[in-house]
Amino acid sequence: MKAFHAYDIRGIYNKEFTKEDVYKIGFFLPELLKTKKVLVGRDARISSPEIFESLCKGITDCGADVYNAGLTTTPMIYWSTAKYDFHASVMITASHNSKEYNGLKVSRKEALPVRYDNGLNEIEAKILGNESINMNKVKGKIFEYDVKTDYIEFLNQFVSDTSNLKIAMDCSNGMAGLLIKNFLKDHPEYINLELDGTFPNHEPNPLVMKNVRQLQDLVIKEKCDVGVIFDGDADRVMFVDEEGAFISPDLMIGVLAHYFLEERGLKGNVLQDIRTSKSVTEYIEKFGSNVHIWKVGRAFAAQKLKEINGIYGGEFAGHYYFRDFYFSDSGIMACLLILNILCKFKKQGIKVSELINQITKYASSGEINFTIEKKDEAMEAVKEFFTKNNKVDAFYDFDGYRIEFKDWWFNIRPSNTEPYLRLLVEAIDKDLLNNKLQTITSIIKKFE
Repeated sequence: MKAFHAYDIRGIYNKEFTKEDVYKIGFFLPELLKTKKVLVGRDARISSPEIFESLCKGITDCGADVYNAGLTTTPMIYWSTAKYDFHASVMITASHNSKEYNGLKVSRKEALPVRYDNGLNEIEAKILGNESINMNKVKGKIFEYDVKTDYIEFLNQFVSDTSNLKIAMDCSNGMAGLLIKNFLKDHPEYINLELDGTFPNHEPNPLVMKNVRQLQDLVIKEKCDVGVIFDGDADRVMFVDEEGAFISPDLMIGVLAHYFLEERGLKGNVLQDIRTSKSVTEYIEKFGSNVHIWKVGRAFAAQKLKEINGIYGGEFAGHYYFRDFYFSDSGIMACLLILNILCKFKKQGIKVSELINQITKYASSGEINFTIEKKDEAMEAVKEFFTKNNKVDAFYDFDGYRIEFKDWWFNIRPSNTEPYLRLLVEAIDKDLLNNKLQTITSIIKKFE
C-alpha cells in the first residue's frame, strides 16, 4: 500500500489510504503490540476527526480500549506513552505535509517507534491479504484521558527567564500553538498561532524556504534576536538568526551542548544523523563527549539513542532527541532549551549569528535532491569514483554512504519517503565544495 512507509503510515487521505484502511489498522494493532489499551492523539487537520473515529472503531471492535488524549502534539503522545506505560499509541498526523495529507505514527512500549520493518509490514500484509475481521464479543471502550496537564508541568522545568531576548515565533498554524503560550506567555511576537488544519498561511514544513519567509520578514521588521518556527505536529523546530538567515538545524545540536555538556556537565554519548555537519561533531568533542553517527529518522534515532544511553541527539531535519524525554524528540523542549542558551549568550554580548559562526567550520551545499530512476546505480558510481584511488578517513555504509576525506566529505542516500536521491557535500572552503559538487553531480546525471 502506498501509504505504508519506513517510519509511519502517511499519504493523501481518501486517495492513498481511506477510513476503511484506518479501521483495519486499528483492528490489527492491539494484537500486533500485545495490548488491550491504546493511547490515541490527533492533530487539527480537517480529516483527523474522521480518521480518529475509524481508528477507534477498529480498536474497540477487536476488544481493546482507546485512551483518547484529544488534540495533542506528537511529542506529547510519545512522552505519555512512556510516562503512563502504554504498550501502544497512535498519533494521527501528517506532520509537515500539506493539508490533503494525513497519517498515523505508531509507538510501542517505552515510546519506541513501530517501523515498517518491525510491525507496520505485518499490518499491511493483513490488509492486503484481506484477513478476516472477527469482532470480539466484548467491545472495548473509549476513555477520555488528560495528558496535557502533566505534560505542561514536565516541560515547565525547562522554562527560564528569556525576557532580554526578542523572539519572533511562527507556529505554522500547527500543534505548537496548542501549548506554547503555557511556557512563553505573550513574550514572543507570534504569527500563525491559531490551530488551522488547512494551513492558510504556508505549509507546515520549515525546511522549504518559502514557508520561512514570513518569519524572516518579521524578524527583520521587529529587529528580533531570533526567529523560531515549528512544523505541523511540533516534533521539529528550526531557527533564523537576527539577520533573518535560516540556521541549518543540525548546527543546533552543537548549541545544545552548552546546556547538556557545559551547564549540566554531563559526559557520554551524543547522537547525530548521517547528514549532520562535521562542524557539529568537532564542536561537541571539545566538551569531552563522544559523537555517534546513525540513520535518518525518529524510527531509527530514538532506538539508537536508547541503545547507547545517549544524553541527547539531533538531525539535519530539525528533530532533537533527549534522554530526559524518554529518548524521543520534542520541538517545544528543544525550543525552550535553545532559547535559554541564546539568552545567556546575549548577556555576554554574543549574537545568534556569532554563536553559529563559532560552530560552523565547513562550507555546505545543503541537501540537494535528484529525481532519478537508478538510485542505487548512481550511488555506487559516486562511491566507486571517490574511493578507488583516494585515502578515505571515514566510511559509513548505512542509509546510503557518508564518506569523509581530509578536507571534505559527502553523504548520498535514497529518500525513504520521496522519489529522490539526496546529496549533501561539505568542504573546508567554497572553491573545494563547488569542485566536488560539480564532479558528483556530473556522475549522478548520467543515471537520469
